[in-house]
Amino acid sequence: MTNKIGFIGCGNMGKAILLGLLSSQIVKARQIVGYDIRTEITDELARQHGVLTADGSAQLAQQCDIIFLAVKPDVIRTSLGEIAGVLKPRQILISIAAGITLDAISAVVGPDKKVVRVMPNTPALVREAICSLTPNQHVTPDEFSQVARLFSSIGRYERVPEYQIHAVTGVSGSAPAFVFMLIEAMADAAVAGGLPRKQAYQFAAQTVLGSAKMVLETGLHPGELKDNVCSPGGTTIEGVGVLEDKGFRAAVMQAVRASTHKSIRLSQGE
Repeated sequence: MTNKIGFIGCGNMGKAILLGLLSSQIVKARQIVGYDIRTEITDELARQHGVLTADGSAQLAQQCDIIFLAVKPDVIRTSLGEIAGVLKPRQILISIAAGITLDAISAVVGPDKKVVRVMPNTPALVREAICSLTPNQHVTPDEFSQVARLFSSIGRYERVPEYQIHAVTGVSGSAPAFVFMLIEAMADAAVAGGLPRKQAYQFAAQTVLGSAKMVLETGLHPGELKDNVCSPGGTTIEGVGVLEDKGFRAAVMQAVRASTHKSIRLSQGE
């Protein structure tokens, strides 16, 4: 890929995607331009990885073919306003801001601009992301393929209609935090059982990784995979009973739904 790619916002999510792209080697460091209001972030990226930097959003937009808007939802309209006057119809704008609709973006940058809404997640950093892609009507099939190629280099992607993005936010955008909490809790219990902390994290994290891979690669229902682990009168069904008693399944559903509903509220300007 020869496109020049810009990142407006290089915080946790923007940086994860940027470094994931570099790790995949689909683009070279000199094809990436970064801008963040916190200049120490882009200075470090330039020093450690060789990416280019810009002094402002408009300067970045003037030199890039594909522009990632990786800023928080509460400041995205300000960032859009800074680049609206210099955007060209040929450029592709990728927004990862939760709750900010395609129409809201077009209202600022103009109705003729190419925009793709993306809901990524932080495993992009290790090229294990799952991202939803939602283009507007101006993005051609070839241009969508270019964007999809970027995101397939950092994990998996699914094309979804815009109304489903709220659910994606809950189940993947926010959910890595829930999984990290699960890993931490599993490891804490293992430490209480006598396992050294470092090993406890290894066992817990690899168990989550392997279990997820089984779901993706076997095609079996998670409930069937769970049943396969539960021997009659065994240790696993004893633990499953405790999770059911404590409302584990309901708590996870409520957490995902809470993140989903927050995304809806953001889209309504709340």
